[in-house]
Amino acid sequence: MKLGAFSVSLSVKDIHASKAFYQKLGFEAFAGDIEQKWLVMKNDDHLIGLFEGMFEENLLTFNPGWDQEGKNKDPFDDIRTIQKRLKTQGIQVEKEIDPASAGPASLSLTDPDGNRILIDQHR
Repeated sequence: MKLGAFSVSLSVKDIHASKAFYQKLGFEAFAGDIEQKWLVMKNDDHLIGLFEGMFEENLLTFNPGWDQEGKNKDPFDDIRTIQKRLKTQGIQVEKEIDPASAGPASLSLTDPDGNRILIDQHR
């Protein structure tokens, strides 16, 4: 199963303070809009998403169809194929996608330790 680019999505209280902190660790703004209160910060191949007021908790995030540079990667496993495989393996998908749909979509699940996972396809 190809899950695409990986990042940690952090629910932050103050995006400006979080941006300044991660810049001190060598991260640079890579994507997003600080005025919309979301940024993706990059350090080498490592990505951290900063989201103020969008999520209640931190998430492990995968983006099918993207590489770590945010560029399209082909071939890739469509999120509907991923969802079908997860369900076949007995994994509970909390936010399901219509299997007849196409294009961008997202699903969520939780690992056995309560860590939330977001699989978010943008194409």
